[in-house]
Order: sequence, then C-alpha cells, then structure tokens
Amino acid sequence: MKVFKFGGASVRDAAGIRNVATILRRFSSENLAVVVSAMGKTTNALEDLTRAYAKGKGDKDAILAKIHEDHIKEMDDLFENNRNHPVYAAVAEVFSGIQKRFDVTASANYDLVYDQIVSQGEFISSVIVSHYMNAQGIENTWYDARTIIRTDSTFREGKVDWDASQKLANQHLIPFYIGSVGRKIAITQGFLGSTSIGLTTTLGREGSDYTAAILAYLLDAKDVTIWKDVAGVMNADPRKYDKAVKFDRISFREAIELSYYGASVIHPKTIKPLQNKGIPLYVKSFLQPEEKGTIIQASEEYDHLIPSFIFKSNQVLISVLPRDFSFIVEENLREIFDVFASLGVRVHLMQNSALSFSVCIDHNEDKFPDLLKRLQENYKVKYNETVELITIRHYDQATIDMLTNAKEILVEQKSRHTARFIVRPKL
Repeated sequence: MKVFKFGGASVRDAAGIRNVATILRRFSSENLAVVVSAMGKTTNALEDLTRAYAKGKGDKDAILAKIHEDHIKEMDDLFENNRNHPVYAAVAEVFSGIQKRFDVTASANYDLVYDQIVSQGEFISSVIVSHYMNAQGIENTWYDARTIIRTDSTFREGKVDWDASQKLANQHLIPFYIGSVGRKIAITQGFLGSTSIGLTTTLGREGSDYTAAILAYLLDAKDVTIWKDVAGVMNADPRKYDKAVKFDRISFREAIELSYYGASVIHPKTIKPLQNKGIPLYVKSFLQPEEKGTIIQASEEYDHLIPSFIFKSNQVLISVLPRDFSFIVEENLREIFDVFASLGVRVHLMQNSALSFSVCIDHNEDKFPDLLKRLQENYKVKYNETVELITIRHYDQATIDMLTNAKEILVEQKSRHTARFIVRPKL
C-alpha cells in the first residue's frame, strides 16, 4: 500500500479538493492511507483564535465564526448547497466543541491549549475530504489519527512513542487493509497524535509530512508521496530564487541535511523513519500529477552536483554575555541551553567565543519575550532582529558571492559541505 499526504495548499478550497479526487482516481487499484492538512490558512487562523482565547489578543468569537463561515463556503461549493448532507452536521460539531472551550478559563499551559484548538483544522479538513470522496464514489473510511499515533506530553512538539503506536496501528489500522477484498482507502489527519491519557498533541508546524512517514513506517508501506505545489524538491525556494532547479533524485542523507537546515519542502523529522525501513519518498506536484517529481532514496551518487540554498527570514541573532566579564564556560552553556529547552525554542545556528555565546532562532512572538526575560536574569543580552540565515550546501565561492552580495555578514560558518551566513541588508 501507499501513503499519500496532501498539504494545506492542495486542499485549500473546493477546487483543490476536487483535484485530490482526480489524483486518487489515477491510483484506482492501490490501497492508500491518505493524510490531509488543514485547509489553506486555517492553521494560522486557529493560532489567532488560540491567542484570543488564552491571551485576550483579539475577538475569539468573531475569529471562530469567520473560520466556520469559510469552511461552509467551500462545503457549499463541493456539496452544491445541500445543507442536509451529513458533512455539515459533522463539521458543526467540531466548531461547537471549540466554542464550548470558551466557557472555561484557559489553562496556564499555553502549549497545551494550542494543541487542543489548532489541531481542529486537520479534523475539519479530513471530515470534508472524506465525505466528498465518498460522494464521488471514491469509497474510504475516516480514521482519527489520535487512535494510532501515541506521543508523550510535549505539546506542540509531541515525541512519538513508536512501540505504543505500532501496537495501536496493529489493532486499529492494519486489519483494515489485510485480508480485505477490493481497494481500501483510509483518510486521516496529519500533524497530530495523543497522549496516553487522551490529550491531543501536535507534531510541530508542518507536521503532516511527519505523520505520513510515521504511518508508512507503522504500515510497512511501499512508498510515500507528498503532493506539493512545486514540481519536486528544488535546490532553492522558487519564490525567493527564480533560477531554482529540481532534483530528480537525492539521498535520504541529503534530504535530512536540507530539512535540518530549514528546507520548506520536507519536514525535518520526516525522513528518518523512512530511511530506517528503506521506504522511498516521492515529492510530486498536485498541479502536474503525471510528472515524475523527486524521489528520495538511499543512493548519495547525485547529491553533490548542484548547490542548494536555504533562506530563513525573520530570524533573531542573540548574543549572551556574562555580566561580570568572566568567560563563557561549559557550566554557562548548560544553563543557557536549559532555558532554550524549557521554552521549546529551537536553535538554528550557534557560535561562541571566550566572552559570548551567540545563537540564531526564529522570531516567535509567543516565545521570544519569555526567552529574553529568562536569559536576562543572569546574563547581559544583545540581539539583532529581522536578520536572515542563509545556508548553502555543496557551496562554491561564486554561489557565496551571489547570495551575500549587498548584504552585511554578521556571522559566517563553513564546514566541508556547508556554508552558513547570518546577514542583513547593508546600510
């Protein structure tokens, strides 16, 4: 069987969902596990809703009503305004559950609240997609991903319990495919799992790719296809570099490196489960499903042929210095890393000298103020906002010159295969 993942761009509206149906018909003899993301920008809207509910930043009722209205509009298009179709009641039930949360004060654990609300985007999307496919004769069964993927209680970055998840897959999902007659399609949600006591967790932003890999691992799938709005894995983001080219194939190792450094096509945790079982990953265009796309597999033969560039904007460069002019030593570093870990802040680049320790992180408006406050308790802290982190794999000097032209380099690091620069525009 195969695992397909359709992201928010591919199910962003009624036209996108119709296109998903067209793609599924191309694989009429295949057993499929189909993972879907929230529609379009729903996750962003649900994040706004969470802030409004938990932090009073906005009108929560108005935000929720707008999200519901947007989904009804797309359902009206898909189901021809047949408000008696059961999909409307199923979606209304999800929104009613969110509304009921507003009757109680939000937990002080913001990440817990985030996961309970933001995860609902995937539920809504998967319900709509499942109902529409059945209406179009593409018979499928809807599954709650939380009954299969077990995680710990690290909200917003749930860590998978692989043994428990395998037992749940053996119990709930594998029997669906084994011993059955005819084609079987399961439709489920990306991005989420649950703890042992039933609390919803999410796997990190863009975690639907990871969900597809988890299911492929648990089900021993033949392969995984991630359907994107690009032709495959590119050597750069085509929205930022108009001469980007597609890789026909790259290795698991190279994909892990690119995803670690922030390539947006593949989620950083997606590759490893597939590599462990040798399950190939295809990245293909939902706009041109007949094209071959990119295959990610074991061979490293072609990895070095084309330099790759990764741009991470809206970064913050933070420098931490001792207040007493002492040195940055191992004890300081342990204390500093504990602060980052406790707040769930990922470090993209680090560099230290005798008197300072510098890191580059995403500018997260929910976490940065708390991080700054915690670091300033024991250290002097300086920072530069709105900087950019550029990573070049298999670099050469011509590529470095091209990408850093007219920019001030604040930090530079080079290894054998990778060059990294923190830059800002020259004044």
